[in-house]
Amino acid sequence: MTLDLVNQMIGLANKGDRDREDTTCGILYGILRDSAYKIKKLAEEEKSAHQKKGWWIEDGEI
Repeated sequence: MTLDLVNQMIGLANKGDRDREDTTCGILYGILRDSAYKIKKLAEEEKSAHQKKGWWIEDGEI
């Protein structure tokens, strides 16, 4: 779920950056993109830690 959200954030930032009309919008989209990548890194580390402990359930396994 978190990884889906960050992928949407990255997509929105990329689209916004392509369509922006001034530099202040670029700053906003850059912050959104940077935040998404930071969250993505943390989420992937957490996923990996849970997988190593056997706590990770893939979608549809329940």
